[in-house]
Amino acid sequence: MDRLTTLMDRFQLAVRAAGPGEANLIALADAAGEPVRILYYTRGPQPRLAAETLMWAARVEWSGQSNPFLAALPEIVDYEVSGNAEAQGLVRLMQEEAEGQHCGAQSVINRLGEVLMVRLLRNRIQRGATEPGLLAGLADPRLSRAIVAMHDHPGRLWTNSDLAQEAGLSLSRFAELFGAEVGETPMGYLRRWRLILAHQDLQRGDRVEAVARRYAYGSPEGFTRAFRKAYGVAPVSLRTVAA
Repeated sequence: MDRLTTLMDRFQLAVRAAGPGEANLIALADAAGEPVRILYYTRGPQPRLAAETLMWAARVEWSGQSNPFLAALPEIVDYEVSGNAEAQGLVRLMQEEAEGQHCGAQSVINRLGEVLMVRLLRNRIQRGATEPGLLAGLADPRLSRAIVAMHDHPGRLWTNSDLAQEAGLSLSRFAELFGAEVGETPMGYLRRWRLILAHQDLQRGDRVEAVARRYAYGSPEGFTRAFRKAYGVAPVSLRTVAA
């Protein structure tokens, strides 16, 4: 089961070299120059250099707070890479590209940065979360099956029973655990996920009627009411801007 691919596909990730003043992703090395930590500041550039040496700094753009995974991460994600040869190799390659100013360096930094971010996110999921949210839900092997099913098939006419079956739990236990770990009901999360995707599709220029059908709304009017409640504007206004 892949807990990250849909999120990576639906929310564009871009990584570029940046000065410490605008960077939100920094790599730190020990006194011997070996990579030891990656710090990711999810709420904006907040350089905070510790005793280690700064190797490089980058700016990550990941669709802002509309990305539910990004919104669930703590303010600072601390990824320990000492002893992790593969992660350290990525860090060194990014440093070489940033310092070498070779032809195509930015493209290489972006691709290596995406790989590094996936590793950082995997590490965060494995560590779990202390606060309710999407991260805590994905860290639970039972709930994550239901969440991934919603992510991958948002247009399906899901019921709580369907999702409980995906999780391998009784309906009552699933609802209780989902609320405790994610902080909202399964249907509440599904509605919010559908509207996030609908917002993206409308910005791309898709028709309101098509988007309503895609995300299992019974009518364009019902979709418009839900969208307006969530975003404060009618969905047709986003399509007009996109056009």
